[in-house]
Parts: sequence; C-alpha cells; structure tokens
Amino acid sequence: MDRLAGADLEVGPARREAPAVLPRPLRAWLGPIAALAALVVGVLGVRYAGHSESGGVDRWIIQPTADSVRPPWRRVALAMDFLGEPAGAAMLIVVAVTGCLLLRRPRAAVLVVAGSAMTVGTATLLKHLVGRTIHGDGNLSYPSGHTAFFTALALVGALLATGRFGLGRTVGTSLVLAAALVAGAAMGWAQVALGAHYPTDVLGGWCTALAVIPATAWLVDRMADGPRPGRR
Repeated sequence: MDRLAGADLEVGPARREAPAVLPRPLRAWLGPIAALAALVVGVLGVRYAGHSESGGVDRWIIQPTADSVRPPWRRVALAMDFLGEPAGAAMLIVVAVTGCLLLRRPRAAVLVVAGSAMTVGTATLLKHLVGRTIHGDGNLSYPSGHTAFFTALALVGALLATGRFGLGRTVGTSLVLAAALVAGAAMGWAQVALGAHYPTDVLGGWCTALAVIPATAWLVDRMADGPRPGRR
C-alpha cells in the first residue's frame, strides 16, 4: 500500500502539468510546413528587395497601388485593417489571453503574447532588411505585418482547439492550416483592397506567421517542460 501511495504521489504532478501548446501529433507535419514557409518568405524577400512597384504576380491579381474597394465593402476592409493596428491588435490580444486563462490554458496565453510579439517583430525586421516600398520611400511593405499578426492569432487559436479536443494529426493539421488560410485571406484582402500592400506582401506575411508560430510554440513547451527545482 505504501508503495502504491508513493507511486500515486509521483504520477499525480505529471498528470496536472499544463497541456502542450504544440500538440505532439502535429509536430511532424508543422515542422516541415514552417520550414517551407520560411523558405518562401526568404525567396520573396530576395526577389523584391529594394523594389518600389508591383511585380508580375501582383499585377496578375490586381493593381495593388489603387484603392479598389467601394462601400459597403470598404467599411469591412477598414474594420479588418483596424484589427491589425496597435489598438485593435491589443484588444484582440487581451480577449485571447483572457479566453486562454478562463479555459485554464496558461501556456496558450503565453503563446498569444509571445507568438504575436515574435511574428510582428520578425515582420518588422524583414521590412527593413528587404526595403520594398509602396506609395513612397517611407512605406515599407514586405511582408504585411497586419496579415502576419492576424494569421498568427488564428494559428494559436487552432493549436489550442486541437489540443483541447484531442484532434489527431490529419484533422488537427487541417484545422490549423484552414484557420491560417481564412485569417490570412481575410486580412490580406483588406490590405490589398485598401492599397496598403501588394499581394506578394500578403503572402510573405502569411508565411511569416506559419514559420514563427510553430517555432514559438515549441519553445514555450520546451521552457515550460524544462528542469525545475527539486525535479529529476
């Protein structure tokens, strides 16, 4: 009986550990996807470094330097754009963190903050490294920070849902990619329609989030699961 009680004491803490924010079944697929996304970001960055006009792909989709959206869709585009601005982004982060804490997912709350910061920080750094502009020299455009942020938040939400409902590799990965696609397409449409970005800027922002969030989630799990005082 004493041995059984001791075993229960040893197993109990492990059972109470917070769930991983990067579910194990998804790691084998999201790793290569993140690497491919990072490659796309790099290739596009090299291709459009120092450019100040749309490329062939951009012109094939739309003339991105023209404000091409009209009411009532313009109001929708402006609302989407606001969600990527500092005030709107801060509001979304507060709501997301609060939701994670109410669901008792502190790691997910950390990922919301860290993932958003890392994604936006990476996009900002790339803007200065690539130097692509739109509407003048002061408007760095590649990659789209709005698209990167909104996609990142959707990815965190999809990862949380995957872990909470115990989704398998195929369903979980499909959910994560679908959430990223919907969020990226929605914000990307707004940015291009308002003339704030070229379509390839949007693609670069989308891929930035796909590359950064899985890596950040893995780091959050590694730090949370690392050695603790008194733990062997």
